[in-house]
Amino acid sequence: MTHFEYRAVPAPERTEKVKGLRTTSERFAHALTGVLNDMARDGWEFLRAETLPCEERSGLLRRARVSEQHMLVFRRAAAASDAAAGAAAQFVAPRAESPRPAPPLAAGRGGHEEPLLSRRASGGEEPPPRG
Repeated sequence: MTHFEYRAVPAPERTEKVKGLRTTSERFAHALTGVLNDMARDGWEFLRAETLPCEERSGLLRRARVSEQHMLVFRRAAAASDAAAGAAAQFVAPRAESPRPAPPLAAGRGGHEEPLLSRRASGGEEPPPRG
């Protein structure tokens, strides 16, 4: 199974003037293309754009307000060592079954010890308390 690492970066908020681009949407597309290409050079694949709420506080006594933040989400395959560590963390090795401990022994009537469980199961009397 392939493991990924993710990175979120803020979407561009301002556009630069570029010769030949007249409208705001053309300039925004150019800025967005620049971000996508920069991330792709580092091996990041564009996954999606998200708009998420974010609580902002302004000053000491002012109330918090919720604003929307526009994020671009990228992913790339995790490095081999990171993937192996992630796989090892998810894999839980089966425990070797330990032998069951022997049941406690109680003194029998004939002087020999027999398992306490078998005496109880057979309707025998409870052993006297030690003390």
